[in-house]
Amino acid sequence: MLNTLRRIARVGIVTEPAPAPEHELQVRQELQESILRLMGRALAIRHVDAGSCNGCELEIHALNNPIYNIEGLGIRFVASPRHADMLLVTGPVSRNMEVALRRTYEATPEPRLVVAVGDCGCTGGVFGESYASLGRVSNVIPVDVTVPGCPPEPTRLLAGILAAVSSRASQPEKSPSVGSLAKETP
Repeated sequence: MLNTLRRIARVGIVTEPAPAPEHELQVRQELQESILRLMGRALAIRHVDAGSCNGCELEIHALNNPIYNIEGLGIRFVASPRHADMLLVTGPVSRNMEVALRRTYEATPEPRLVVAVGDCGCTGGVFGESYASLGRVSNVIPVDVTVPGCPPEPTRLLAGILAAVSSRASQPEKSPSVGSLAKETP
């Protein structure tokens, strides 16, 4: 053991210097820094399934895998709307979910963001408005950003989340009214 330690001391460090970070890693770092600057902490998202077919949920779950690594950007999913900064709503709002969606929205502290996900959340999709469906999410609660697609890819979801955060950063500190909320498509 003593011989090994002497040899290590004599030879020194023989590893190569670390490579320069790739462009994608720099972009991720800039995004993480902007989220922390705007929010002051990690962005907390509460996902609400208002009656979807679960196609959008599969893409949302993909955001947590090692490829997209959404938590590495300082974005995490939470179980309670009281801990959330953003609601990510999927599906056309079924009549049975209307009250639950409104209560979830009201339980989310200000300043809250709402992102409608998928064609069903944005327009009502193939279900539209009927005896069982209220259609798009904006028919029930105010929406900041819409992310169309059936289902939208994880990169589009991430772009929609970041667009909502940036739109909040460009707005004044007061709470926006329902009519002034910007609906963007990333």
